[in-house]
Amino acid sequence: MKPIRSLVFIVFGLFASLNMSAQNLRLQKTDSVLTLVKEHFKLKDADGIYALTGANFRKALSMAAFRDVCSEQLFPLGEIKKDSLLSFVNNKTATYKLQFDAVTMQLLMNLDQDDKIELFLFQPYKDESATKLEQVATSNSLKSAIDKKINAEARKYIQKVNTVGLSIGIIKDGKVSTYNYGETTRGNKRLPTTNTIFEIGSITKTFTSTLLAYYVNEGKISLTDPITKFLPDSVARNPELKNITLLNLSNHTSGLPSLPDNFSAQRPYNKLNPYKNYNKQLLFAYLKKCTLNSRPGEQYAYSNLAAGLLGTILEQVGGKSFEQLVWEIICSPLQMKSTVQHLTPMISTRFTTVYDDNGQQTPAWDFDALAPAGSLRSTVNDLLLYAKANMTKSDSKLSKAFELTHQITFNTDTKLGLAWHIIEVNGVSYYFHNGGTYGSSSFLAYNIEKNIAVIILSNASPSTDVLGVSILKQLQ
Repeated sequence: MKPIRSLVFIVFGLFASLNMSAQNLRLQKTDSVLTLVKEHFKLKDADGIYALTGANFRKALSMAAFRDVCSEQLFPLGEIKKDSLLSFVNNKTATYKLQFDAVTMQLLMNLDQDDKIELFLFQPYKDESATKLEQVATSNSLKSAIDKKINAEARKYIQKVNTVGLSIGIIKDGKVSTYNYGETTRGNKRLPTTNTIFEIGSITKTFTSTLLAYYVNEGKISLTDPITKFLPDSVARNPELKNITLLNLSNHTSGLPSLPDNFSAQRPYNKLNPYKNYNKQLLFAYLKKCTLNSRPGEQYAYSNLAAGLLGTILEQVGGKSFEQLVWEIICSPLQMKSTVQHLTPMISTRFTTVYDDNGQQTPAWDFDALAPAGSLRSTVNDLLLYAKANMTKSDSKLSKAFELTHQITFNTDTKLGLAWHIIEVNGVSYYFHNGGTYGSSSFLAYNIEKNIAVIILSNASPSTDVLGVSILKQLQ
């Protein structure tokens, strides 16, 4: 089968289905569109499907080209006999398993702000149920009842053929427990430890918003400051930007897309290391001419671009690089000595090898202008310190910054503080963020009143969200 042409966006920090009511509303709309797609598919009505698409899709694929795709590649698959949801990520992209007459495919689909199809991508179905033949090594002693429960849940993830290593950290009633599984590099027989360094992807955004809160408390900036206050005049002149505030960048209500449309203009552009050369010059060039997808403050739309821009502004406010600000304001006071953007020779040997969705080795990601959106690497030990500090009030400036990040700033269809998403698991609310690169997955959630926190770090791409939620359920 020829490759199917489609509109594809690179995103990271992906959200699996976590019983969020807002997510359910968005998913219901996507499911409704799928129902219409199936009706038109049955009639072999390419124009009817195309009528469901939005402006971005149509820019990428004309009606004539879409008709060709349908007649040559899609309609010959036969009738859609059965469909089922595999995942719903980033409160936007649904992946469906579609069973045709003679083949099973998966469809990635999301909607734009007008509930029109933006992404419509058919792929061969990936069966992720295959498991390793031997039991993966672990540090779990299996002594207590909770040890055994954690092991039962962790095995569902780490025994998959496309996963490699896993580190888990738990706080429950003031007690800290850690568990490690698998290998730091496939075949090296070395278990991860609590000091093994992983990519943490979009959990980085919570650090960026902590810096924002810190400077707000210091009186250096305000959440309601317009971003144009901090941008070069040539950029600030774009009238589309005038109503975006720092708060909007932090809670994903800016109206900016997930990524700028000149993202692939970086030179060189490496699709396996896609953020490496996207610099400030390209960022500002985009902002000079950009248009928004929605009015600031009105709609939640997860944006790596917005988080990266927020960090760029904070670098200007603090007069130092993002990594330096993270170290001085957050990591140094908390003794988080292994949380960095750039690995030094001294700690680089503790960094894992990373693996893609198919279990194949892939490059770790590097960042330039969008570093504040997902560039940090860390350990379970460090993130346990981070979670505990978020859960413990004190008179320190950093603690007060954490408190500000917990205040609800948006609650229309998704509940957020500053970067933190608030999710419910069996009726219990958690501050939550996850992360995902092409070779890593991470999960962090905590409830202050119940004194529960769960950190999960994996050196493979398959999401750890289901595992994280399962462990939260065991701890409640």
